[in-house]
Amino acid sequence: MLTPRTDHLIDLALEEDAGLGDVTSRAIFPARHTSRAFIEAKQDLVLCGVEIAARVFARVDPALKVTLTARDGDRLKPGAVVLRVSGPTAALLTAERTALNFIQRLSGIATQARRYADAVKGTGVRVVDTRKTTPGWRALEKYAVRTGGCVNHRASLGEHVLIKDNHIAAAGSLTKAVQLCREAAPHSAKIEVEAKTLTEVKEAVRAGAGVILLDNMTPAQVQAAVAAIGGAATVEVSGGVRYETLRDYALPGVDVISIGALTHSATAVDLSLTIPLKRKR
Repeated sequence: MLTPRTDHLIDLALEEDAGLGDVTSRAIFPARHTSRAFIEAKQDLVLCGVEIAARVFARVDPALKVTLTARDGDRLKPGAVVLRVSGPTAALLTAERTALNFIQRLSGIATQARRYADAVKGTGVRVVDTRKTTPGWRALEKYAVRTGGCVNHRASLGEHVLIKDNHIAAAGSLTKAVQLCREAAPHSAKIEVEAKTLTEVKEAVRAGAGVILLDNMTPAQVQAAVAAIGGAATVEVSGGVRYETLRDYALPGVDVISIGALTHSATAVDLSLTIPLKRKR
């Protein structure tokens, strides 16, 4: 994930936090003052973004030297050290918050994704994310979802056809919307249709949809919809699914469960940077 876009995001974050400089660190520490520090986990978590955190230190000052002691995807316990950094103290402290913001946010998503992936283990159902991501952070947050063991849905509007309720309303009917998409979309593009009722499910099957998204249905309604589809399309369940009810929806015949909470409701995990106290001799 160390791409030009990631560097751009890092630079924006550093400009936001330290565009006017770090008056506290520069006042206390001369350029020759150096320190060693480490970032450690303060809770159980799945690590994600450690190389991005290292990149933040390098963007602030190439003289900061970082050693990674854990990798993205590692399951860590409290006290586990994820990286060590040494170099000019003022630069190290200037980078601290931005580095932590990236690694805490991405590890929070990865940790949540791991819980969801574990919850459906053995069912054959895949849990996928949505486009409900932080503006500008989509590639990073979807990477965190994969790191945690879940799967990505489309990353942009241009990846495949997904006909939702407002498309259907504006087109006049579900069938009409499918016909128009089939005429205009690339031949390789799958056509996915959102259905809120069993009547819409049956119409989507007749229209030849390749994927049918069952929106905000109960588990019993999902079972009835799966029977109506009869294997004619991939079945996606979305809307109203929480971690506590996830297993209830991982039913035979369901292929995918999409959950926006993987990204939009993930809580940043607790990681901290520490400079060990220097002992006076």
